[in-house]
Amino acid sequence: MTVKDIAFTDDLEHTLRIMRSQGLLLTSADPDGRPNVMTIGWGNVGTIWGRPVFIVYVRPSRFTFGNIEATGEFTVNVPTEQMKDTCMVCGQVSGRDTDKFEAEDLTPETQLIGAPLIAECVRHYECRVIHCNDVSDAALDAEVRSQAYAGGDLHRVYYGEILRAAARR
Repeated sequence: MTVKDIAFTDDLEHTLRIMRSQGLLLTSADPDGRPNVMTIGWGNVGTIWGRPVFIVYVRPSRFTFGNIEATGEFTVNVPTEQMKDTCMVCGQVSGRDTDKFEAEDLTPETQLIGAPLIAECVRHYECRVIHCNDVSDAALDAEVRSQAYAGGDLHRVYYGEILRAAARR
C-alpha cells in the first residue's frame, strides 16, 4: 500500500470511533531516534489558533512522556480493527522495558518528523507540539478525578499541530 497525503478531516469519524473502541497508537522517538508506541483512548482533533491540531493526553509516568518532552513530536496512527490485540499490548507494556515495535512486529517508517508512522496502520497524523499544559487537580470535576485520577498522575495535554495527515491506499 502507498501512503497518500489527505486532509486532516478526511474520515475523521472513523479515527474517533477507533480511538473510543480500541485506541489509537501514539508513537514517539527518543533523541537518539529509538521509537516507542503507546495506546491512547483520549484525544481530540480540531482547529485551534487557525491550525489543524491533534490533542493527546500523556501521563508523566509514561515512557512516551520523556520522548515528547525531549523532541516535541509525536505521530498518531489509526490501527486496523484486526490490530485490537496490538493496541492492548501497547497500552499495558512499558517501552522502558520492551521494544514494542519488535514485540508486536510493527514496522516504523520515518516520514516528515522523527516520530515514526506505523506501516500496518491505515491513517497517520504527524504532529509537532505547539502548546502543552497539565490537567489541574484543583479545577477538575470531582467525579472525573475519582474515576480517572484516583492514584494521581494527572496527564499533560499536548496540542500537536498536524503537519501532515496521510492514509494508506
